[in-house]
Amino acid sequence: MTITQMLQQSGLLTVLGMGIVFLFITIMIIIMHVLHTIIHAFHLDKDVYEEQKITVQIKNTDDEVAAAIAAALHNRGEK
Repeated sequence: MTITQMLQQSGLLTVLGMGIVFLFITIMIIIMHVLHTIIHAFHLDKDVYEEQKITVQIKNTDDEVAAAIAAALHNRGEK
């Protein structure tokens, strides 16, 4: 086998390998796009817990905030 034949064979293998990878990535992108369309069409992209949200209202007074800041500063000085 001559150097020219070896270069031709290696070039062919390189192009074939790159073609297979390109084909795989293209097919994967197409499948992901189709799955996105299906999920969006059946409204499966909604959050499951969206309807179960519980709102909790926390009312902070200025005294509570001041006490938290004082406690943090006090703990910082002990270390």
